[in-house]
Amino acid sequence: MTWLVTGGAGYIGSHVVRSLIDAGQGVVVLDDLSTGDADRVPSSVPLVQGSVLDGAGVRAALRGSAVTGVVHLAAKKSVAESVAQPLHYHRENVVGTLTLLDAMAAEGVSRLVFSSSAAVYGSPDDDSVGEDAPARPQSPYGRTKLMSEWMVEDAAEALGLATVCLRYFNVVGCADPELADTGGTNLFPLVFRALAAGERPVVFGDDYPTRDGTCVRDYIHVQDLAEAHVAAARLLDTSGPRHEVVNIGCGRGYTVREVLTTIGRVTGRDTTPAILPRRPGDPAGMVADASLARRLLGWTAQRDLTAMVESAWDGAQRSAPWSRVPTVRTDDVHEWGLLT
Repeated sequence: MTWLVTGGAGYIGSHVVRSLIDAGQGVVVLDDLSTGDADRVPSSVPLVQGSVLDGAGVRAALRGSAVTGVVHLAAKKSVAESVAQPLHYHRENVVGTLTLLDAMAAEGVSRLVFSSSAAVYGSPDDDSVGEDAPARPQSPYGRTKLMSEWMVEDAAEALGLATVCLRYFNVVGCADPELADTGGTNLFPLVFRALAAGERPVVFGDDYPTRDGTCVRDYIHVQDLAEAHVAAARLLDTSGPRHEVVNIGCGRGYTVREVLTTIGRVTGRDTTPAILPRRPGDPAGMVADASLARRLLGWTAQRDLTAMVESAWDGAQRSAPWSRVPTVRTDDVHEWGLLT
């Protein structure tokens, strides 16, 4: 099998690329490098610089490398940016997925692992979220992921594709410092930047009905997530037409205070937070029911919170020394506790 990984030069994509290679799969990367970094792509892997919005370019990449399956990660993912620029997000995420599906149909590529998000659930009714929970996304970003899932499902049924949509929970950490998340809008980088600037991390609400009053979220190490993609690819290697939607999380939740305590222990820094009022729409708890991933993919997360923090801290130290880390702004923290 040869897999085209769209967005393979990004934070998550680069981990997926290396895990596929380690599993003996052929890999080609398609990335427009708007947020990705070519240096993340191993020299042995062909890198096609291009956008999933370019149908002719996607078809050429599929045909030129005899691709037999696609892992589609290329997308915009900032919740706040999606609110400010909804049409841009619909173009990049929804039209991008449509263009990819058209190209796959034209080139006879019948396997797809789609990068989705637990953001499709919005604020769920229960703390433990299964795949059958109502999908009520609360941002344009979440809606673009759900709309893309619908397109994938329709294409699978109409065209006889084998597809798996993976709904990620909160992705953190790194397997190699060279692949660290340096985007700055996810929880760990934001905390590191706040500490670097001599500021207190911000927590929105400490009066939730949880064990310490702060929100509970399911965090997953990016290497565990990458291995879930390999498991999904293996499932599709030997599968006929099918469509699956699978949660990818640890199946256990950590409070925001527990995350900050662990960061403090690993870094040796004071992570005492500044408490601000709750944000509208933030659920008290959101944890993946990951039992389907275990049954269907034979996959479970292996790395705990300490391993997540240690790897993220190591990556932050090597890729962005504290003396050069920019100051975090108050409006940068809007995504804490939200889902990518």
